[in-house]
Amino acid sequence: MKTLLPYINFHGQCEQALAFYCQCFNGEIVALMRFGDADFPSPDEAKNKILHAEFKAEGVHFMASDGMPGRTPILGENITLNFMLDSEAEQTAIFEALAQGGQINEPLHDAFWGARFGMLVDRFGIRWMSNCPKQG
Repeated sequence: MKTLLPYINFHGQCEQALAFYCQCFNGEIVALMRFGDADFPSPDEAKNKILHAEFKAEGVHFMASDGMPGRTPILGENITLNFMLDSEAEQTAIFEALAQGGQINEPLHDAFWGARFGMLVDRFGIRWMSNCPKQG
């Protein structure tokens, strides 16, 4: 199964943005993980910031984050397309195809949240990430 979702970086305002979109779309936050929940170190001031969230409402579905602590926001880099698959073979094929002529920022690997994950920028400057549940 293939699913393509926007992934929005709110540069430290994710919690406020999600509350706003919950009101606007009568939606809900169906997943939320804070930097303090992660298996990697983060600054104390970021521990309560949102590492990852998922928002759903009728006809609306996206993922969101406050962004990595200490990184300066760059215009145009606040939205990434996230493709999610059930097959590691299909994930690898699509990831490698998108990477041709582009740049892999994070190779496919087993991530701490239970998925095989990777990030890249394609040759057209579009930012992509991919998730596939760990198999076996």
